[in-house]
Amino acid sequence: MTALEPRSARVAMARTDERVPGGDVVAAFDFDGTLTRGGSVWRFLSTVCGRVAVVRAGIPLAPKLLRAALFGGAAADEAKEALFLRTLAGLDAARVEERAEAFGVQHYARRCRIKVRARMDWHRRQGHRLVIVSASPEFYVRAVGDELGVDGVVATRLEVGPDGRLTGRFEGRNCRGEEKLDRLQAWLDTTAPVDGPGAAAPRGGAHGRGGHPYLWAYGNSAGDRRLLEAADIGVDAGHLGRVGKLRRFRRLGDVLTAW
Repeated sequence: MTALEPRSARVAMARTDERVPGGDVVAAFDFDGTLTRGGSVWRFLSTVCGRVAVVRAGIPLAPKLLRAALFGGAAADEAKEALFLRTLAGLDAARVEERAEAFGVQHYARRCRIKVRARMDWHRRQGHRLVIVSASPEFYVRAVGDELGVDGVVATRLEVGPDGRLTGRFEGRNCRGEEKLDRLQAWLDTTAPVDGPGAAAPRGGAHGRGGHPYLWAYGNSAGDRRLLEAADIGVDAGHLGRVGKLRRFRRLGDVLTAW
């Protein structure tokens, strides 16, 4: 499969029929703030470690966390990993994963965005493949993906040491920005639709238009911008509209009423 190109280089291929009937279409959804209302990481850490322990861990990291909130990017990656080091390092990975799975399902049930879920269901009815692409830990995002019956989950992995305990570090990089796009590309390179809508299996050749699927992408923050830029149709599912960082993309309300 060829690498995903900038949206401007590909958009003319299928603008006349955005459903691309009969073609390979993938719909990629961010998790925090897109599929759900608000974030999940602090709630996850509180569930696993206790709220008091998380607050104590966060106090000395206040300057890093402030820079992360102001500037995002590498500052956000650094602050997030520093918080994980103070809260998750040394915990038994299997036990954390078990608690994370229960947390993820409950969190989504409480904070699901109904309109975005409806949009996901629309894609499912069209026979499109569905994938969640998130900077949140894979431990619980995958559980939500299983609950929703999506074809794939791409999320931040937590490093597990040889003793079976979390190191507190990422395995690889935080799945945000360019990393979201790279990880989605890797997923697309190893899966393809087979035997009907929604099914996926290892593939051995190019498919779709120009050797890649037609891509919809939904996000709500600057960390999703590269993903939306690479998509044939990028959709801003946030609430800031014309003043947000994704203001040049289509708004969720526009595509909800398109068909």
